Amino acid sequence: MDEYTAEVVVNRDEPIPAISLPSGEDTSGPDVVPGRRHRLKRALTHRRTVSDGQRDGPVNTLQDRIFAKILQQVVPTEEIERLSEMGVKDTTSSFQVKRPGFSLPLMTSNFRRFNARIGVVFVFQNRILRLLSWRYPTHTLSFLALYSFVCLDPNLLTVLPVAVMLLSVMVPSFVTRHPPPPTNSPTDPYAASGPPLAPPTEVKAVSEMSGDFFRNLRDLQNCMEDFSQVHDKVCSLILPRTNFSNEPLSSTVFLFLSATCCVLFLASHLLPWRAIFLAAGWFFVAACHPKLQRSLRTAHDEHLLPRERQAQGWLNAWIEHDIILDSSPETREVEIFELQKRVWSSSSIGEWEGWVFSSSPYDPLSSTRISGGRPHGTRFFEDVRPPPGWEWADKKWTLDLLSKDWVEERMITGVEVETEGERWVYDIVYAIGEEEALRKGKGKRRDWEEARERGKKGEWRRRRWVRMVKRRVPPKMLQ
Repeated sequence: MDEYTAEVVVNRDEPIPAISLPSGEDTSGPDVVPGRRHRLKRALTHRRTVSDGQRDGPVNTLQDRIFAKILQQVVPTEEIERLSEMGVKDTTSSFQVKRPGFSLPLMTSNFRRFNARIGVVFVFQNRILRLLSWRYPTHTLSFLALYSFVCLDPNLLTVLPVAVMLLSVMVPSFVTRHPPPPTNSPTDPYAASGPPLAPPTEVKAVSEMSGDFFRNLRDLQNCMEDFSQVHDKVCSLILPRTNFSNEPLSSTVFLFLSATCCVLFLASHLLPWRAIFLAAGWFFVAACHPKLQRSLRTAHDEHLLPRERQAQGWLNAWIEHDIILDSSPETREVEIFELQKRVWSSSSIGEWEGWVFSSSPYDPLSSTRISGGRPHGTRFFEDVRPPPGWEWADKKWTLDLLSKDWVEERMITGVEVETEGERWVYDIVYAIGEEEALRKGKGKRRDWEEARERGKKGEWRRRRWVRMVKRRVPPKMLQ
């Protein structure tokens, strides 16, 4: 009894329905189940290796070449080349999972392999739909009884996977291996003793170009449509209320969710969760009954819909009167320092020359100046740009007349401040004796002093300009 009975798992019942909601891909893979047709194809075709050369690639059949040519006309060539270079190996895992780049033959091959094995998912989906649609009321009531036991005693969740394995996998496999004797009396006992009389079952992938292969394609097509419809419907219902396109409405949703979160955090242990889940499960399954669905739809149209519109009107009125938002964008003040340097020449006696507009005042004790570096910035006022994510709110720069304040805020020492006029802040050049006293610690360095005396100004001077900026949407977010 070494043979194996191959069983194909495929949905041979009615197609998986494609739902329709009010409003509005590709893959690939090779590997087919050995058969007479497949062996003939393999004899007439040759294998290709994938880009890394570690394993055989998909069989280069006529279908592969046709499908690849079609996709090459749809997908831009440069995009294929870019995706082909994105293959990486996951080094964070101990298994070294390889993630190959995009390849049309590999995608085609993987899709065929996937479609040949996806039937078990459609069978499970179809059985769930039968269970919820009350096709067999005894099955649905049995499910509700089991659900009730789990809700009343959640510890049964640990028993459920083991029971499913025993009753859905082990027992049917044993019955297949030890079939009962043919009899006309249903009361005859089942004989579990004796050697196995039948080969064990084996789940295999469906053969290509068979009826089951196209049934899987049909159900996969409908599932993709279902997902697209549900995705679009969820986005149309949730996103307008949560993405702050309508800020008063989204702010109201945020307020209610925050309040609900706080209440549940404090009182969730007081709620009868078992009774809540039990009632919700029974109501959901009962609402799936065809006759009850018609009654619920009629009650919704006659009673709930008018009150829903009235409640929406109350909510809009409350939002309009109680939700107050800032209409003006966020603004901040930015600064730039105009640096000038005293230039000595034979024709001039220490004239000041514009040097650079910098974000740093380049004071005598700044790290850049101590290390001997030059100030960084731009030579012209017009080249000064706002910070990333901001734009100018004023048309021009304004000279900061409170030069003494920003010097004290930065605790700048060794400078001379103009409190009138152009508000320059000069470096102080100390006398030789005073400088030696400062080095020996006998003297005291003054933080700053008003510009009254002449001949004590150093090599650099600076003054502060300010300008208002406001927030703007970065170009990457607009894209």
